[in-house]
Order: sequence, then structure tokens, then C-alpha cells
Amino acid sequence: MAPILEVEGLQKRYASGHEALSGVDLTIEKGEILALLGPNGAGKTTLISIICGLVTPSGGQVRVDGHDIRHDYRKARALIGLVPQEIALEPFETVWNLVRFSRGLFGKPRDDAHLEAVLRSLSLWDKRDAKVHELSGGMKRRVLIAKALAHEPKILFLDEPTAGVDVELRRGMWEVVEGLRARGVTIILTTHYIEEAEEIADRVAVINRGQILLVEEKARLMARMGRKELRIELQHRIDALPDRFAAQGLELIHDGNAILYHYDTRGERTGIASLLAELAEEGIVLRDIVTRQSSLEEIFVGLVTEDAA
Repeated sequence: MAPILEVEGLQKRYASGHEALSGVDLTIEKGEILALLGPNGAGKTTLISIICGLVTPSGGQVRVDGHDIRHDYRKARALIGLVPQEIALEPFETVWNLVRFSRGLFGKPRDDAHLEAVLRSLSLWDKRDAKVHELSGGMKRRVLIAKALAHEPKILFLDEPTAGVDVELRRGMWEVVEGLRARGVTIILTTHYIEEAEEIADRVAVINRGQILLVEEKARLMARMGRKELRIELQHRIDALPDRFAAQGLELIHDGNAILYHYDTRGERTGIASLLAELAEEGIVLRDIVTRQSSLEEIFVGLVTEDAA
């Protein structure tokens, strides 16, 4: 099956000389959720803006379901829905009129049944006659998604979709995203909330200084680059670790009531069994053991920090 989106050697240099993108390559499969992560100024918005036809690239190619964004602009753009970060909606217009107008902008014939289905899926049907200024911030973001879906796109870009939204509404948005994916919509999501990527993404792309550092399946990335942390709770407090543990990188925490041990998940041996045996030899009695996998946020920070070095 051909990819739904192909980006090859994409470049963007502004008149000021600033190079926002430097040879970006990215392939996205139909029906997947890709989380695009990167610090401010990394090139996320520029990349999305070029794909959506809002910014002209300096070089490279972008194909949307086989349609080149420059040579076949109308067909390519009709396949894309964009939900911008900023909430820019006509405050005195109704929800229904906004989504009808958005569909008409793409030359689509009237289809009230489709628009009703979109609004119902976003829990907006009861608000169809409400004016935008009467809606909460979370509802306004849902209206942005409804507008982006009105013309039945195959790809949906969500640029910081839950910025400024409380935790409950954020989880509701995640459910909406999962529902869209179930209907076959491909989703590219930029976010500062790493837990969003960890929760719903199939793959993660990390961009920094205009270049893609990696694109990998989320689970594989965490397994390949993640580290595990072993926290050993002690039965009795100790003042210091025996000298024999100095080379093992152990850390005494919680005022001597616990020991912290980091190990690489990629290693053939974790060293845990021998560590526990050595602790027993020293008469250190364990009360409990807890392990924790490195989060995607820690991996992301490590990648960006390494790239900046």
C-alpha cells in the first residue's frame, strides 16, 4: 500500500537567511497516528504549513496520496484537514453555519447528514445552533476539528489540539482522535504534552533545528532507548552504601531508606540478580522493589539535548 503522505528533501529558507527546514524526509502510512515532537522553533509549524499549502517550500517534494502539493495543489489540499493551534472563529456565527461554510470552501456538495455525523462524533450536535462566543474553550477546539473534517479529508493535522484545555477535556479529545483513526483518518499531531504522544501515537517523529532526528514506532523507541529504574525499599535505614557498590552507580535516597539502581533495557543482563545477592551478603534487608520505565519525555529530552551538543 502506498503511503498517504511522502515528504522528500523538504527545505525552507526565508529571505532573512534563516533555514527553518533542512532536507526533511518523512513517510506516513494511511490510518496511523504520528506524533511530531520538537522544542519551540524546531520546524514543526513550518513543516505542517508547507504540507497544507500555506507556505511555499524552497526545495524538495511533498505528495499527498500521490498528488504533488505544488503541481496538483487543489487535489492535494482537498485531502487535508488542518486544526490550527490558535482559536480563530467568527464569534457571532453558529456552529452549523461554520461547518457548512467550511465544506463549501472545498467545493463539496451539500451533505447535511455528513455534517451531522461529524458534530455528533464531537459531542457538538446539541450546540449546532449556538454562537461561537457562547461556547467554552474546549467546545471551540472541537468546532475547529469539525470545520477541518467537514470536507471529508483523508489526513488531519492537529497543531497543539489540547493547548490550554483542562485534563478532563484533554482525555475527551484523545477519545475523539481514536474515533477518527477508527474511521480511517490519518492523524499527524504536534504537541507539547508528551503524555499525549505516549497515550495515542503509533509512531513518534522528533524534529529539531529543521531536521528529523528519528521516526520510530513508539513502543520500539521506548524499548530501544529507554532505561529502567529499580527502586529498592529497605527494611532498615542505612547511613551509607558499602564500598563494593561504588562502581555500580547506586544511589542512596529517601534519607537512607531506599536505593536507586538504573539499568539499560538493551543489555543482555540487568545485573539485578547479582545486586540483590550482594545486598543480602552485606546484611541489607529489602522491604519492597519497584521498577519504572523511562518515559517518552525523558527520551525526547535526551535526543534534543544530544542534538544540541
